[in-house]
Amino acid sequence: MNWRLASRKKALVVRAAILQALREFFIERGYLEVETPQRIPAPAPEAHIDAIPADGWFLHTSPELCMKRLLAAGYERIFQICHCWREGERGSRHIPEFTLLEWYCAGSDYHDLMGECEALIQSVARQLGKGEILSYQGKEIALTSPWPRLSVEEAFSRYARFSMSQALEKDLFDEVMVQDIEPHLGVVMPTFLYDYPAARGALARLRPDKPSVAERFELYIAGLELANGFSELTDAAEQRARFLREEAHRRALGKRPYPLPEKFLTELEEMPPAAGIALGVDRLVMLFVDAATIDEVVAFTPEEL
Repeated sequence: MNWRLASRKKALVVRAAILQALREFFIERGYLEVETPQRIPAPAPEAHIDAIPADGWFLHTSPELCMKRLLAAGYERIFQICHCWREGERGSRHIPEFTLLEWYCAGSDYHDLMGECEALIQSVARQLGKGEILSYQGKEIALTSPWPRLSVEEAFSRYARFSMSQALEKDLFDEVMVQDIEPHLGVVMPTFLYDYPAARGALARLRPDKPSVAERFELYIAGLELANGFSELTDAAEQRARFLREEAHRRALGKRPYPLPEKFLTELEEMPPAAGIALGVDRLVMLFVDAATIDEVVAFTPEEL
């Protein structure tokens, strides 16, 4: 018997219950479950995310582009649970093939989405019989509302060795986030980190009253980044300009060039104001089964295939 596989059975049973609870939450709220292709001709260019080539196209890093095209075609509330791929991502919290929950709601913004994300995880906890306290790696995290909301600028001021602007100037934003800030987030209650600098909101709408920041947030629980959401940018010309800048950045780093997702850009003007979010299902399972690594909550790791 493969004892390593057998040892994961308890976690996989909980994983199945979580997937069912996620679907029930959205169906009860009138969302339509959709499936979109996982092999696409052009991913959204992002300097720090690399898609895996697949016979001339790419395995998607997220279903975002196709789901937004559905919004543009009149679908108002949609969700999807699917496998995604990112090249070179492997660690205790990362795996090249992983599971994302992604959902979009027309007429919403990032503040609405934070509230819905909070309600979703509380609902899953109730379905699992966990109550209002989540125990993870020796930490007790209260799931009772309201969850704290902390701006990125304030988080840098409170926890980091540089200000947000200094970290951006030195190209140390991501490093400071991981080393200085993330370990402090969500250790007492889940925490929403919001209002990212505009340079870190590739597909997000900028705040009309403060265009230096994007209407983007991430959810942290026990120092673990769980979800990334934002108010959607619907200006096709601005989105094209951002994609071109990001693609130039990728090429300057010596990375594989991507074609522009032209059909997405053509249809973006038809998309209504909306908000969307991606939530890492594997990490959610880690939290609810108190697993230290992602390897404990997936049936197979790449090394076992």
